Amino acid sequence: MNIWAKMMTALRGGINEAGEAVVDSQALRILDQEVRDAAEELKLSKNSLAEIMAHQKLAEEKQSTVQAQITEHEGYAIKALEKGDDALAREVAEKIAGLEGRYEQEKEAAEGYAASAGKLRAAIKQTEHNLKRLKQQIDTVKATENVQRAQAAVADRHSGSNSKMRTAMDSLERIKEKQALKEAQMSAASDLAEDAGDESLQTKLEEAGITSSAASADDILERLKNKRS
Repeated sequence: MNIWAKMMTALRGGINEAGEAVVDSQALRILDQEVRDAAEELKLSKNSLAEIMAHQKLAEEKQSTVQAQITEHEGYAIKALEKGDDALAREVAEKIAGLEGRYEQEKEAAEGYAASAGKLRAAIKQTEHNLKRLKQQIDTVKATENVQRAQAAVADRHSGSNSKMRTAMDSLERIKEKQALKEAQMSAASDLAEDAGDESLQTKLEEAGITSSAASADDILERLKNKRS
């Protein structure tokens, strides 16, 4: 793989990572939108169910109407037979045959609509159950997210407080060091002033001829002889 191919691969990897980062940062918002989409689809499914049930009801009503017509014409055919009018009875029978054909069509349509409605109703019920569970889980996730956000904020504030506390303690130590240094300087200045005073007094005493002379060699020998006796 040449360098350009590697660079393109790295670029695609960076784009994928950036895309995943965006998705992760907007995960709850995306999830909310997906729930709204699912709820909208559920609403459309309910509308479809209502439409199918309407067709079913209409087919059943037509079926009942045709059944009534069949029953009515069966009565006509029986009366025609009772009167010996076979031709009229046959004509009515042909009418009944046509009505029975329509009846079967309406019955088949009504049963088809009923089956479709049953399946869709079960799917809607399951979807409602799943959507309810999903919303509950999302509420839990949001609550956890809020708690973690609050904990992070507290941790950040605590960390900031510790940082400020350390800074304050460092400042306090620097002030103490400056004060100790100044006190030492003042003490040294005082010692220097005392030394200067002692030297001045010694000078005055010497100038006045009032000085303590050191012991001479003769004095030391005399003291040592006395210690021997």
